[in-house]
Parts: sequence; structure tokens; C-alpha cells
Amino acid sequence: MKVKIDLDMSAEEARTLMGLPDLEPMQQRLLEQLEKQVSSNMSYMDPEAMIRAVLPAGAQGLEKFQDLMWGMARSAMGSGGTKSGGGTKKGD
Repeated sequence: MKVKIDLDMSAEEARTLMGLPDLEPMQQRLLEQLEKQVSSNMSYMDPEAMIRAVLPAGAQGLEKFQDLMWGMARSAMGSGGTKSGGGTKKGD
């Protein structure tokens, strides 16, 4: 036997139904405070340093991801000319 109940309600109504607290006022205060801090410190901060703080890997992460994708593509194509693929039959 299956019982299916569909409830058509908004996220706020579901939160109230489950008895969860309303965090929106707190989130708004935190966002306003963060915006004030960022705007006041913007003149002291180098934009490049700010990007590095947000994206620590930066371009290096992208390059590593590209290397990983190229390595997987080479393996899928069966190319034996890779640096690590040449020594498989040496122990035979």
C-alpha cells in the first residue's frame, strides 16, 4: 500500500509548519555588515590579492584541471607516448 501526500506551500510556510526559526533578518544584518566592511577596506586592498583570497588556487587550479583532462583524454585514446606509459613491459 502506498500513501502519497502532496503539499503545495511556499518555503516560508514549510519553515513555519516545521517550527524552524526565521533567519532572514539575521542574514540581512550579516550581509549589510559584510558589505560595509568590504566597501570600507576596498581602498586598502589590491584587487588581485582579493581574488587570490577568494579563489586560492586561481589559475593554477584551472591548469591542473586542464592537465587532468588532457591526461584522461590521452589514456582514453591509448597513446603510448606519455611519460608514464612507456615502462609497462620492462619487467617481462
